[in-house]
Amino acid sequence: MTERNVPPFRADHVGSFIRPENLIKAREAAEKGAMPDAELKKIQHDAIKEVVKMQEDLGLKVVTDGEFNRGSWQRDFLVGFANVSVVPSKISVKFHNAGGSREHAPPTLAVTGKLARNKPIFVDDFKFLKSIAKGTPKVTFPSPTVLHFRGGRQVVDEKAYPDIQDFYDDLARVYREEIADLASNGCRYIQIDEVNLAYLCDPALRGQVQGFGEDPDKLLKTYAKLLNDVVKDKPKDMVAAMHLCRGNFAGAWVAEGGYDPIAEVLFNEINIDGYFLEYDSDRAGGFEPLRFLPKGKTAVLGLVTTKSPKMETKDELKRRIDEAAKFAPLEQLALSPQCGFSSGIGGNTMDVANEIAKLKLVVEVAREVWGGP
Repeated sequence: MTERNVPPFRADHVGSFIRPENLIKAREAAEKGAMPDAELKKIQHDAIKEVVKMQEDLGLKVVTDGEFNRGSWQRDFLVGFANVSVVPSKISVKFHNAGGSREHAPPTLAVTGKLARNKPIFVDDFKFLKSIAKGTPKVTFPSPTVLHFRGGRQVVDEKAYPDIQDFYDDLARVYREEIADLASNGCRYIQIDEVNLAYLCDPALRGQVQGFGEDPDKLLKTYAKLLNDVVKDKPKDMVAAMHLCRGNFAGAWVAEGGYDPIAEVLFNEINIDGYFLEYDSDRAGGFEPLRFLPKGKTAVLGLVTTKSPKMETKDELKRRIDEAAKFAPLEQLALSPQCGFSSGIGGNTMDVANEIAKLKLVVEVAREVWGGP
């Protein structure tokens, strides 16, 4: 068994890291108009230099900017498109953690007119990351399904899009434009953060989808086509990965249920090279769905939790990798934390020392299982 020289790497990660306090305060000041954007950018760049060095010092081949360029894993990117607005949520979701459950109504994004990409969104951020990185720089951004799932037809303006298929076509197009711009600036590793396919594994959330007048099984196929349209023009040497998440904030999650309802479509009908799969607890189900993973694709096992500072053991991780290898070849598997360490500002369940320890564990176990220097 050998290490991989192309992403996803044997030791990889989802992308976000705990933001330093000075960056959080700087962003808050800038939002209030109390700090010039140029000063915020300098503080942000300094923080990114540090987090990139941390990743490289640990021996990771992949580096991200920690998502320090944004306040939220999803909103900062999506509101970069024309006619996307934040509106009050039309749904409430239950976040669960070890202490119980609580209702939360997250902001919903609404499409208020024709979608357009009037300017690059994360391209300049990528150019800075590439300029300082020794490892392979990865850009993460939210799935286009986020613009539909939380409200269905109700959050897509009917005057702009009387035919919902025209909305999906425009949505894929503006994503392609961003990906093409990233590619022309040297980006060869992207990751789509996809929560809604994972939500379709949960019977309760499938019921909410039906409440919007959607058939969950048909919606799965619709989203698969949308995602394929997003990546269809990417360069052949650009790796497109997808992170599937059941919700992640302050150690809490939204959805439960194994990948069984979506596995065949997920692995065989969506043109993605690698899948970052949440597998840190029983709520993610078993490894059996991996039997649908075709040759040429990689499943990155998210066995190390970011929802708790409690450390996994090497033996525990190796045992679970062995279990997964009963359903998919070991050479098509890799290892990562189950999610990012900070999906937005605040709500962290550990400190930076824990974060580093968990990443170090991923690197060491991957080296011991698959080889490498």
